[in-house]
Amino acid sequence: MVVHSISCVELELDPKFLEQSKRRRYLVGISGGRDSVALLHVLLENGYRNLVVCHLNHALRGKESGKDATFARSLAKKNNLACEVKREDVNKLMRETGESMELAARNARHRFFRECALVHRCPRVLLAHHADDQAETILFNLLRGSAGLKGMRPQSDHVIHGKRIEFVRPFLLVSRDEINDYLMYHGIDYRDDLTNKQPVAARNRLRNEVIPLLNDIMGRNIRATLLRAEKISTNHELSIREILDGHKLEDPQGRMFLPKLKSLPTGIQLAAVRVHLQKHGVCDMSYSVLERCHDLINNNGIAKVNLPGGLYFRRKSQRLFIE
Repeated sequence: MVVHSISCVELELDPKFLEQSKRRRYLVGISGGRDSVALLHVLLENGYRNLVVCHLNHALRGKESGKDATFARSLAKKNNLACEVKREDVNKLMRETGESMELAARNARHRFFRECALVHRCPRVLLAHHADDQAETILFNLLRGSAGLKGMRPQSDHVIHGKRIEFVRPFLLVSRDEINDYLMYHGIDYRDDLTNKQPVAARNRLRNEVIPLLNDIMGRNIRATLLRAEKISTNHELSIREILDGHKLEDPQGRMFLPKLKSLPTGIQLAAVRVHLQKHGVCDMSYSVLERCHDLINNNGIAKVNLPGGLYFRRKSQRLFIE
C-alpha cells in the first residue's frame, strides 16, 4: 500500500523553461481540469502574463462540456488573459474518420492549437502533462511496441498541416499528488471530468487499473522506476545521436544520403531513420512504421512509406526524405 501525506504546497516549473523570457507569448492548453488549472496559476505566480488560454470543447459530455468551456473563459477573464474557445464534435469525427476517441480528440486539439498559433502568431503551446502522465506514457509506449523506451519530451516539435508547433511541458517533474496538494492548499477551483475514471480508453485503464495494481504488487510507487528507466534510455539516445552526427548523413536540403546509410550496421540505420523522422516532426510512430521506413534503405521494391499526419517517407535519387 502506497501511503501519501500532504507536504508540498508550491509547485516548481522546469528549470530550463524558467530560463526563457517571461515576455515571450505562450498558448496554454486549458481543459479546466486540475492539471491545466494548476499550471496556469503557477505560470501567473512566476510572472508569466503574455498567455493565451486555449480551450477545445470536445462535445463528449453534454452540458458538462459546455460548463468546462464557460469555466475556461471565466478563468481567462479573471486573470485578464486572451482566450480562444472552440467546439468540435469528436463523436462525429470518429464516425467520419473511423478513428478512436483518443485519436480523434487529440487530432482535433492539434488542429485547434494550429488555428490559435496562426491567429496569435505564436507557435508555442504549454501543456500540463506531469510526472504521472509521463510514467503512463512510458508504459503505454512500451506495451504498444513503440520505438524505444520513451516518454514525452519537455519540448517537442510537431508539424500540423504544414505548421510547426512547439509543445512545451513545464510540469514533467511534478507529480499528480503534488498538484492535488497545491490546489487543496490554495483553495483553487477546477472542473472534474468523471470520464477520466471510466474504462473508456486504454490510457484510463492504465491509470486507474494497471498502475495501481503494479504499485500494489511491487509495494511501492512504480513511477520513479519508469522515469529512471526512461532517463537511462534517453541518455543512450543522446549518445547515439552524437555518433550519427559524426557520420553527416544529411545533405544541405535535409535529405538522408542513401549510400552512407547502407554502409552502417542495421541497428545504427534504424536509429538514424528514427532520429531523422523525429527531427522533422514525426514523433508519434510505432516500431512497425519505423521498420517499414528502414526497408526503404535496402528494398528496391518500395519507394515510399505512409507516415502519421498524412506525410510520406520517400526514396528518390539516392536520397531519403519526408514529403
